[in-house]
Amino acid sequence: MGKETADLRWGVEQRLEFIEFQLFWEGRLNRADITRYFGVSVPQASKDLSQYQELAPDNVVYDRSEKRYFAAKNFTPRFLKPDPDRYLSQLWMIAEGAVSREESWVSRPPSFETLPMPRRHVDPEVLRHTLAAIRERQALEVRYQSLSGNRPQATWRWISPHAVAHDGQRWHVRAFCHIDRSFKDFLLPRFLKTRATALAEAMPEQDAIWNEIVTVALKPHPGLSDDQKHVVAQDFGMKGGLLEMKVRLALLYYLLKRLNLDFNEEKRPAREQHVVLADPNDVRLALQRAQAPTLAETNARATGCAN
Repeated sequence: MGKETADLRWGVEQRLEFIEFQLFWEGRLNRADITRYFGVSVPQASKDLSQYQELAPDNVVYDRSEKRYFAAKNFTPRFLKPDPDRYLSQLWMIAEGAVSREESWVSRPPSFETLPMPRRHVDPEVLRHTLAAIRERQALEVRYQSLSGNRPQATWRWISPHAVAHDGQRWHVRAFCHIDRSFKDFLLPRFLKTRATALAEAMPEQDAIWNEIVTVALKPHPGLSDDQKHVVAQDFGMKGGLLEMKVRLALLYYLLKRLNLDFNEEKRPAREQHVVLADPNDVRLALQRAQAPTLAETNARATGCAN
């Protein structure tokens, strides 16, 4: 952003960024697009468009016959850093019903579709109380339905939650389990009810598996040709033939599952498995560390008394 825009008010800057979003991704806009999204008056929308023309005169062309503004051939963003993920994520949210078209910045979406997936039900009151417990660092009594064989019936249990996490398909609550005396992942859709609160029995700082960040490096499948490796590297945003991803140790298992990385991926056909682990031994050791320790073990680690 240039010096001439540094003193713009936040609301004005947002509308100028919106103008640029429309011009960059959709090639055009009119005053109605601005009034629709921001709820400002027509004169204010006209003023915003005039101000944008003053600040970026080479970016926009007005067509009097269509009464519409179009992106110029030499369009160069001034207020917007073009981000394909931002645009495509808005299409995804529209498809999922998370936002309406009127609530998104995409005024004229292309024909699009997403793969339908089952939506996991989460009780809003359960989520509200869980978030409050995390925020206040409290223990929470929940009625939880486990699918393990030793707990076939829903039971009331105490947990001390400290975070939520998404594994690519489902939301989890990361919490200290008062029964097993260790930090574990609890599926949020399996929280049926909440009841009482109390003082937490463990603090987030004690969840060593959650707090440790590990790096997972990916590389193209060795069975690909050089040209194929190049396009895979470009597809995944690799640098020097590697993509390094940082992930919490507690989420490492889910990442590997999501990417179908099971330490045997090089044996699968390259056309099916485009990337493989570049450092499988390091990842295997990290997975071994990811076995959730008990609170006593984490306390012992903190004091240097681990066996």
